[in-house]
Amino acid sequence: MEQIRLNRRRQRLPSEVNVAYYPDVQEVQINSDHGRVRRPLIIVKDGRPLLKENHLEKIKKGELGWQDLIRQGVIEYLDAEEEENAYIALSLDQVTEEHTHVEIEPSTILGITASLIPFPEHNRSDRNVYEAGMAKQALGIYAANFRLRMDTRGHVLHYPQIPLVKTHAMKTIGFDDRPAGQNFVVALLSYGGYNMEDALIFNQASIDRGLGRSTFFRSYESEERKYPGGQEDRFEIPSEDARGYKNPKVYRHLAEDGIVEPEAEVDGNKGEVIIGRTSPPRFIEEYQDFDMPMQFERRRETSVSMRFGETGVADLVVITETQEGNKLVKVKMRSLRIPEVGDKFASRHGQKGVIGYIAKQEDMPFSEDGIVPDLIINPHAIPSRMTIGQLLELLSGLLASEQGKPVYATAFEGISSDDLISSLKEHGLQPYGRRVMYDGRTGEKLEAEVFVGIAFYQKLHHLVNDKIHARARGPVQILTRQPTEGRAREGGLKFGEMERDCLIGHGSAIILKERLLDESDKSEILVCERCGFLAYYNRNKDKMECPICRDEVNVSKITISYAFKLLVQELMSLGIAPKIELTSLA
Repeated sequence: MEQIRLNRRRQRLPSEVNVAYYPDVQEVQINSDHGRVRRPLIIVKDGRPLLKENHLEKIKKGELGWQDLIRQGVIEYLDAEEEENAYIALSLDQVTEEHTHVEIEPSTILGITASLIPFPEHNRSDRNVYEAGMAKQALGIYAANFRLRMDTRGHVLHYPQIPLVKTHAMKTIGFDDRPAGQNFVVALLSYGGYNMEDALIFNQASIDRGLGRSTFFRSYESEERKYPGGQEDRFEIPSEDARGYKNPKVYRHLAEDGIVEPEAEVDGNKGEVIIGRTSPPRFIEEYQDFDMPMQFERRRETSVSMRFGETGVADLVVITETQEGNKLVKVKMRSLRIPEVGDKFASRHGQKGVIGYIAKQEDMPFSEDGIVPDLIINPHAIPSRMTIGQLLELLSGLLASEQGKPVYATAFEGISSDDLISSLKEHGLQPYGRRVMYDGRTGEKLEAEVFVGIAFYQKLHHLVNDKIHARARGPVQILTRQPTEGRAREGGLKFGEMERDCLIGHGSAIILKERLLDESDKSEILVCERCGFLAYYNRNKDKMECPICRDEVNVSKITISYAFKLLVQELMSLGIAPKIELTSLA
């Protein structure tokens, strides 16, 4: 096994070959297949790393490259199996005689999103995992050419800021060029109870100055399709004789070509149209309706409307062609999103929350030098989650703002807590971030000192404006006659088993009936009292009939859920004969 490694380092074997020894089965496995995850490490020989100062100097001068180090046997790639037989030191000063390799950079064990977290080694692991997921949801400038792109949906933060507390990985991935967040002045304080359970209290004046503002973009598209027989769709303002013609007011933003004018304000709640289109009749037989000549065919209205519940301004209109040569129109709508109660924000330590209250600046606490926090979070969020990294970030943010340059908090090698405290003292700051503060509502001094610092907060794309939903009456499904599902279809609000259990527990049976029957799919059906099968009304004979018993039967009208009637009919289609037994209430 040692011979294989030696030959690999001397370039006698390909560098992609890895060898692993399994002592429990006394077996050596050699791997050279594709798809293995491999990572580079510095080789250690006799307790000394093979990467020397002269190598580093040549790299700086450009005389040596990465491949040269591999060819010289200074660095090698190990896969997961060979790593089990290696003893890897975290840093150069920890290397002993027993070590076989040393890490080039210990923080590279983290992925792209996890490497954005400052002080990750001071947080519990699950919090770092949460933040790695949330970093992908944070709003920033997702592409430099977002003005020209026609993405289905996109969010752009108005005033992104470079974080005051950084990691070295940010330089590698170019995070400073496209930051996804802003530096907030944060106070840890339970102030009036509006920040219970991870809720956040925001400063209204900070929002007015542009904190957390973003723009939401959504693109719509429509195509002039061609059909057999020379028929085709047309972009136009639909005429009144078109089948499905809507209220004339919904077409008011359309230009002569049937496409919305740029910068027009469109309201989706009113069903306003952004791309007017008509299509030919769906079936050829419609041409011969009432023996009308073909030139009087009624076209169908197939316009594209703004989504229900959304409002916006037409930002960009593009008229182009598809691969088939059909005319294609794309419209990008934009809407301003100012932080409001219910919007979600998160720090870089898995501490997520929604705005619970937006306070006026004059009601917020202030320090003796006039500093008012942008954000108040609850101190109870820290002890149980053990996100000490957030406390260190708040202190580091203070230091960075005072010294005028960023503080680096890369995993395993950032500023230590002792250095942080001594640096704060040198700059004349309270070393533990505590400040005397005054209640903005009464002007009285707060009894306790308040922990205040600067942290990088991210606005996440879970905005209340995209989720808020209510319904009284609205569309129903054709099959079950129950309300449609989902906010986009103006659907009903779900009333599940657990909600039902609550009403049963409260003894509110009438409310239960109202929710699950009266307000859902209440319908009346005819049932034969003799055989229990569904009956029907014979319009020709003007009487009720049972398909089994035929004449001279008593047919009763009952009120049931339409979904139950559907179930009965589906069982009948399977050859099962369900019978409904009726009893008189008299």
